[in-house]
Amino acid sequence: MKVLYLYCSVSIILLALSQTPFVQCLTTPASISGREVDAGDAPLPDLYEASILELQDGLDAGQFTSVDLIKAYFARIEEVNLQGPSLRAVIETNPSALEQAASLDAERAVFGKRSLLHGIPVILKDNIATIASEGMNTTAGSFALLKSVVPDDAGVVKKLRKAGAIILGKANLSEFAEFRGNLPSGWSGRGGQTSNAYFPHADPCGSSSGSGVTTSIGLTAVALGSETDGSITCPTGNNNLAGVKPSVGLTSRAGVIPISEHQDTVGPMARSITDAAIVLSVIAGKDPNDNFTSAQPPVVPDYTQALNTNALNGARIGVPRQVFLDGSDLTGNGSLSAIGLAFEQALNVIRELGATVVDPADLPSAEAIARSNNETVVLDTDFKIQINAWLEGLISIPSGVRSLADLIAFDNANPSLEEPVNFTSQSEFIASEATTGFTDAYFQSLAFDHELGGAQGIDAALKMFDLDALVLPAQGLTTVPAAIAGYPIVTVPLGFFPSNVTIGSAGPETVYPAPGVPFGLSFLGTAFSEFDLIGFAFAYEQKTKTRLERRAFPAAIPKTQLKDVMA
Repeated sequence: MKVLYLYCSVSIILLALSQTPFVQCLTTPASISGREVDAGDAPLPDLYEASILELQDGLDAGQFTSVDLIKAYFARIEEVNLQGPSLRAVIETNPSALEQAASLDAERAVFGKRSLLHGIPVILKDNIATIASEGMNTTAGSFALLKSVVPDDAGVVKKLRKAGAIILGKANLSEFAEFRGNLPSGWSGRGGQTSNAYFPHADPCGSSSGSGVTTSIGLTAVALGSETDGSITCPTGNNNLAGVKPSVGLTSRAGVIPISEHQDTVGPMARSITDAAIVLSVIAGKDPNDNFTSAQPPVVPDYTQALNTNALNGARIGVPRQVFLDGSDLTGNGSLSAIGLAFEQALNVIRELGATVVDPADLPSAEAIARSNNETVVLDTDFKIQINAWLEGLISIPSGVRSLADLIAFDNANPSLEEPVNFTSQSEFIASEATTGFTDAYFQSLAFDHELGGAQGIDAALKMFDLDALVLPAQGLTTVPAAIAGYPIVTVPLGFFPSNVTIGSAGPETVYPAPGVPFGLSFLGTAFSEFDLIGFAFAYEQKTKTRLERRAFPAAIPKTQLKDVMA
């Protein structure tokens, strides 16, 4: 198959402040026009599994362009998002993406690539801000924020753009990152109900639901999610992915619709630990607009250097069974018992890879964490203060909503948009609105959280048992200690529910568990231990290759490939 590529000439403007090249396509010089590339020289990557490195190899070799990639991903989204299985994983696509891709293709032709993300499409969770001039909204899934104008790109978006990534679109999510009320994971007023691609109408988990589903079946190369407590980790597990919930302060939250500055963090969701490490290496780092990032180590490592298949050899990995496994739904004979069985097998793999598994290695604070209401106090208080500040800081908002009280009133006044039957709850909004600011009880709860999750929790277990990390299934209460302490979690595929599992109800339109739905394995550590955790997760991933054992159900697998848009 012969593919004709036409390249533009490039005009370079070195911007006075950033010195970043601005690339504009003008006319096509005869010297490079009509360059022919034989796409049959090497197989084109299958977009269902294509890695960042495979995509870069093809781009560098001239097999295809970033324009081709955008067209292919757009077509794949069109196939399954609102048609066919109606996964509702994408709220909107970027109308500027093709123009940006053409510019980056031209820049590559003259200067080479900026980074491993040059020309690579990335989906953002719809709570991560992008400037309005690009043509996309930032709404947290709510009609109340539709057509609002943010003052700037989010800090992580600035880093992605500087690296040459292309923002492909915005992913659906649990509305307001699952902090509106008692609503099912993956539902938002704007986006409707996101569903898992591994079983019809299965729970994708949340709140980064769309980020998980889009990445799981190749509607994007990679995605960004955010986590306050479980919102990267759980959808990573439920969608057969690799994901990193970074330490609070490793990645900027500036320009991200908030829940709590003490727990919010932004991280990658990808089809491999390698891709997650590439993205994390780009988005990590200090940001003057997020003072929590000043606490990170002075030098952010290249996380791809952690990708060592021998990383577990000699490591000491602890299993905190009390509360997190013992007596939980993951053990015994219940519908989630497949997770517990797979976890025990995973421990054997970790041993085979040379690690010492310390089992049990319980957290001294485990029972107190299970009983504690401190996290609720902190999140309810923080959300009211921080969402009010976000709304007040918008340049414009057509709905007129400028406070949490206004949000509650907007939803009640627009039930057809925001409160359809079975999706009416605003319980979290209402509880947060009832808070009265930074009280003594708030500061006490915040201090107790840090103690329970850190000094008497993860850090205590690591020190007591001389451990390098902890390991647990991604489901259940696994995320809570790391959430309240602000510590990292790295998750990889663990297994899939068997065909005979009893199908349960997860919401008005979703089911869980269900046959073939994935679940994940999480490595936890102390603050800023991502490098080690990525190494452990990579060694396990490469040994097991669990992701490749099963694909999505047939109707949820898009058919469009690069060859279809390159004709």
